[in-house]
Amino acid sequence: MISTMFQSGIVVKSLLLQQDHRKFVGQCAYGLMHTKVVMQRMDCQRLVIRMPDIRRQIIGRRSKESGDAFERWLSSSCEFYLQKGWAHIEKTPEPFHITGKDGNGVVRGYYEKKGQPDYKGILCDGTGIMFEAKHTDSDRINQSVVTDTQWKSLDIYEKFGARCYVMVSIGLVKFYRVPWDIWKRMKELFGHKFMTEQELEAYRLQDCPGTILILEGVELKDEDTKKRVSAEIK
Repeated sequence: MISTMFQSGIVVKSLLLQQDHRKFVGQCAYGLMHTKVVMQRMDCQRLVIRMPDIRRQIIGRRSKESGDAFERWLSSSCEFYLQKGWAHIEKTPEPFHITGKDGNGVVRGYYEKKGQPDYKGILCDGTGIMFEAKHTDSDRINQSVVTDTQWKSLDIYEKFGARCYVMVSIGLVKFYRVPWDIWKRMKELFGHKFMTEQELEAYRLQDCPGTILILEGVELKDEDTKKRVSAEIK
């Protein structure tokens, strides 16, 4: 016997089984979201539908959008410093894996998981710079958000004399520039592998309308270099 019930746009099929002990996998539509449904036979011989945690999916999507917005603001800041003649910092392109072409010559593929840190470039005194951007809506940032590959790259650039940082956004309201040497020693310095807002405060960045001042306070090898390059740009 199969009975069908309609409630708030959700279609649920309740199947009553007597001797069939098999599991059924179906598709359940909730609005525009499609999700796998696993139905298991219970002692009462009814099948129940287990739905995913939609709230977690929504939070994850919002976090991704906020992270993308943070990177756009950082890219805008990089353009600001280039126009001033103080630095040339570029966004690291995301690696794209090509799977083939269709009959119209359109390339098909997908973006692979990020490997290198988000930004790298050079300051006007010739010093290299590299940083990774991380956003959180929490009141703390975990050390583990930096991947092993990113960690290795930051270590190498720092060893060769580059300025290395992790740029942190908390709620797209507060922004911080944490030196890489501080980030990788969280356990030693703070007793745990994360930083709270209070622990981040020493590295907080100023911001003016539309621009995060990511290089504010960074010392150059020769302060006259900045004036000279700025004059040449003009």
